[in-house]
Formats: sequence, structure tokens, C-alpha cells
Amino acid sequence: MKIYADRFPKAARQVFTDLLVIAWVYLSIRFSMWLHDLIQKLAVPGQKLEGAGTDLARNFAETSDKIGRTPLVGDDLTGPFDRAADAARSLAEAGHNQQEQVADLALTLALLALVFPLALVLLGWLPLRLRWIRRANAATSLRNAPAGRDLLALRALTNQPLRQLTKIDPDVAEAWRRGDESTVDALAALELRRLGLRVGR
Repeated sequence: MKIYADRFPKAARQVFTDLLVIAWVYLSIRFSMWLHDLIQKLAVPGQKLEGAGTDLARNFAETSDKIGRTPLVGDDLTGPFDRAADAARSLAEAGHNQQEQVADLALTLALLALVFPLALVLLGWLPLRLRWIRRANAATSLRNAPAGRDLLALRALTNQPLRQLTKIDPDVAEAWRRGDESTVDALAALELRRLGLRVGR
């Protein structure tokens, strides 16, 4: 006998939950990227300031070089242009620093926006899913073991609600103790269905 994925509500809920988790992670990543791009737009003034400062510094430096080649008075006249070029470079540096700060802020906020939803998945859903996988693998091993069917039936007697057990047999425990084949099979199948699995021939 083999164990196949059940098409009943338990397995359907598991698949639906898995799809929800995938969608949750995808949307969280997309939101984080959107937030990052939105904050990065705050760097536009810094880019313009850096560009303008760089152009001004280059123009003042070129003007200073030309004036500096003027005979006799050239060196005396270059001072104001050199200072203006330095001031323009300071503007460009301020614009560059503003862009770096915005980039750091965008990255920090994007990561913070991603931490909570991913933590829910890693600390909430993933441990439960791994535990189910371990239980399903253990049930598979039990089902294929010589005495596994009896052990699955015993787990069903322990875990299943009484109303489910009495549907199999009004005195289900007694039927299990005397080794009634149909009762043991029904109990084992009930436990497998609890895990979202079923018995197939």
C-alpha cells in the first residue's frame, strides 16, 4: 500500500495555506521594493545639487585657469574664482552625502518592512509545516512497518474525537483489542486522514 496526498479538506487546507504563505512572501518583497524605490526619490534633490555643484566648480576652475594666464595680474585675480570653485565643490559634496543618507534610509526601512512578515513565516508557519512533514514521514514509515497499522490505530484511539471513533464501532476500543481487521484499518485510515494523508491500494 502507498500513501497519497488526500483530496479531503485537511490536505486542501494545507495546500491553500502554502499558497497563501507564498503570496504573503511575494507581496511582502514587492512592498519592500516599492517602499525602497519611493524613498529613493527623495535623493533627487541631492542628485541635482551634486550635478549643479560639480558643473559650477568645473566652470569656476576653468575660468580661474584662463584668468591665471593673464600677464602680471593673473595670479591676483584667480583667488575669488578658486574660492567659488571650492564652495561649489562643497555643494556637490553635500548633494552626494544627501544621496547616501537617503539610500541608507531607504535600505533600512525596506528591510524593516520585510522583517515582520518574514518573521511570521519563519517563526510561525515554517515550524508547523516542518512538524507536519516529520509526522507525515513517520506515519508513512509506520504504515509500511509490520506492526505500523496497529500503532496508527492506537494513535487514532488516543487523538481522535469520540464521535469519530464511535462511527467506526460503538465499542471501538474492544474491537481494536481483539484485533478486528476492519476496525484496525478504519482507525489507521482515520489517523492518516488527520495528517492529510490517506491509504491507497
